[in-house]
Amino acid sequence: MPLLNVLLTAAPAAASSASNYFPIGLQLLFAIGFVATMMVGTHLLGPKRRTGDKLENFASGIESHGDARQPMAIKYFLVAILFVLFDVEVIFFYPYAVNFRGLGWSGFWSVLMFVGFFAVGFFYIIKKGALQWED
Repeated sequence: MPLLNVLLTAAPAAASSASNYFPIGLQLLFAIGFVATMMVGTHLLGPKRRTGDKLENFASGIESHGDARQPMAIKYFLVAILFVLFDVEVIFFYPYAVNFRGLGWSGFWSVLMFVGFFAVGFFYIIKKGALQWED
């Protein structure tokens, strides 16, 4: 029994030893060194011919025309925000799906109420015409 007590009390001290973090620190140093070496190497060894074609903005091979600062319709942003809102709703279904048996009927009613709130919001959005693109 005394041996078991010694092992149980010594285990937390060994788990938090600084020597256990040495491989992580070594890997971090190698990663930083590799990135720095590659950045310096490409800067020193890379070609330095600055032609008009190389300094021009790249747009997937398509000739650019017009101003990039033209206004966009607010409907685009509204639909994007609504997509994020209703997409995040799905994330909250995963914990329920994993624990639905353990949560029982109270969990079912809670999720049903959660879906109900979002359904009311969705019908409100539809009624206000937020998803209609035609003006």
